[in-house]
Amino acid sequence: MLPPDTYAGRVVLITGGGTGLGKAMALEFARLGAAIVIASRKPEHVAAGVEAVRMIGGRAIALPLDVRSPEQVKACFDAAEEALGPVDVLVNNAAGNFPVAAQELSANGWRAVTDIVLDGTFFCSQEFARRRVGQGGGGAVLNISVAYAQGGAPGHAHSAAAKAGVLSLTETLAVEWAPDGIRVNALTPGLFPHQDHSTDMRAQRPEGYEAEWRRIPALRVGQTHELGWAATYLCSPFAAYLTGHNFVLDGAERLRRSLRMPEFVPIRAQMAAVRERSATLGGKDEF
Repeated sequence: MLPPDTYAGRVVLITGGGTGLGKAMALEFARLGAAIVIASRKPEHVAAGVEAVRMIGGRAIALPLDVRSPEQVKACFDAAEEALGPVDVLVNNAAGNFPVAAQELSANGWRAVTDIVLDGTFFCSQEFARRRVGQGGGGAVLNISVAYAQGGAPGHAHSAAAKAGVLSLTETLAVEWAPDGIRVNALTPGLFPHQDHSTDMRAQRPEGYEAEWRRIPALRVGQTHELGWAATYLCSPFAAYLTGHNFVLDGAERLRRSLRMPEFVPIRAQMAAVRERSATLGGKDEF
């Protein structure tokens, strides 16, 4: 999509970049010449991401990071700079989510998601901006959102609230940091099937992710490299005047309307079915 040397000499740090959509974005940045920093809490995740980048001839390093800790965020950026040089692009992809009815959501469950999604996005963005301003260089931040951050999200009150905060944060930081040449945008993916979906997420789609094309106006699900294309564009010099924007990539799924709405199923009934299917798939994944 972009010239092959678009990110030559650039360093891109992706939180949660070792699996799923984070890995897909890492691959596309690497194809365009970027050196990739894959930062995650789980060693097996970062290892998988680094190996995937190296298999296409790219350069990547793995760094441990819990985005909920400002101290760990600072240490991660220090290590990235020491190994590869200053970070030019930050992709805030790390997230946490699990389906649960709001009435049954524990305080720890609420904080587990909001601390990663909202606090982690802010801590990483803040550290990035402090360094870029100090280095006099500008840069780009890309926050990954979700479609249900705007509208009701039964079963995902914690994630929806946190992602809505991320969208607000995107706009605020875009205004604050525009004079410093730092652009801040959000990318909202639709359905992009990948092999790293959790048991709980797979349990919500018993027919499989590919079957979801029937519910999407584009009559297909997304391909992960298409998400990577969007991410690389939004952070590139070709989008130099674009900031404070939420780029939705979903085949018009969010705009779908029908002459007759589908039958309403209360969230408690939905969760009972999810739990039953999750058990048949091997039980709930560790959060």
